[in-house]
Amino acid sequence: MADTLTFLGIESSCDDTAAAVVRHTMGQPAEVLASIVEGQTALHARFGGVVPEIAARAHAERLDHCVERALAEAGLRLSELDGIAVTAGPGLIGGVLSGVMLAKGLTAATGLPLVGVNHLAGHALTPRLTDQLAFPYLMLLVSGGHCQFLIAHSAARFERLGGTIDDAPGEAFDKTAKLLALPQPGGPFVETEAALGDAKRFAFPRPLLDRAGCDMSFSGLKTALLRARDAIIAEKAGLTLQDRRDLCAGFQAAVADVLAEKTRRALAIYLEQSPKIPAFAVAGGVAANSLIRAKLETVCAENGTEFFAPPLRLCTDNAAMIAWAGLERFRAGESNDASLSARPRWPLDATAAPLLGSGKKGAKA
Repeated sequence: MADTLTFLGIESSCDDTAAAVVRHTMGQPAEVLASIVEGQTALHARFGGVVPEIAARAHAERLDHCVERALAEAGLRLSELDGIAVTAGPGLIGGVLSGVMLAKGLTAATGLPLVGVNHLAGHALTPRLTDQLAFPYLMLLVSGGHCQFLIAHSAARFERLGGTIDDAPGEAFDKTAKLLALPQPGGPFVETEAALGDAKRFAFPRPLLDRAGCDMSFSGLKTALLRARDAIIAEKAGLTLQDRRDLCAGFQAAVADVLAEKTRRALAIYLEQSPKIPAFAVAGGVAANSLIRAKLETVCAENGTEFFAPPLRLCTDNAAMIAWAGLERFRAGESNDASLSARPRWPLDATAAPLLGSGKKGAKA
């Protein structure tokens, strides 16, 4: 196998249509030659959330253009690539299927290797793309759809220590924004309001801190905010601007406290494995929240563990992480053929008990 590999990545698991080109030479930092992301916020804005059918149609219309733009930005032709990586799950099945079918078509036309990538593995391996982080490291994936603590042992083996049993933090931020009539996606707007609020005004719960382990819950916190909001409205016949800011501040502080304490517990488990260079990384859109990031950094400093957070553009959904994860899998001798299927559910750690339930289709995450 060549020392230098160049991979195209394709990502379409939710509401971001993305393509990217990543090059890596053994022993050198990876290069992101191009990264194109076309968001769909405007398409879903009036519905208050992502509509799967609209997302799938947008992916089908935009994916080939994103690939063309990525190749043009990288200054490459398809024939100059060494492989194609595509998100094969988990995610909204219509979007995942759009990406997988495009990747299959490209590999059939070019003869290039095809590598199906778990979207969560893309996030979990991003610190290796950006910081050349050595295995094993502890990873907190915290986004709109997922929240898990993972020990990354290799590009193919992830040990889940815990995660959310209901809403992911990003989802809870979005629902909070909706309850308070703030725009979507809600995270940045809740954070902006919280900066001007009193986090101590409302005694919001810190769910599951009274139980051992690293599992989390954010649904009850969202309900507590709803009840606090309704109580204010009943008393005042409405919310003032300061009421909204205080609600945001209290909610954000509760989420940050839960994540910090659960990180402390996850670090204790990870450090028992005596890693040579202890490292903790965080990825996902919620990682951009300054209060949450500061609390996580403090926990790491207290436990002698180096903290890593990739740039925001590589924390949220993107195709560079997919290209990198595919490249790593390919170096390890793994690839797929035309039988690759799109998967709405695909847990990274298949040995761990399902966090969000299973049903007939298997574990979600």
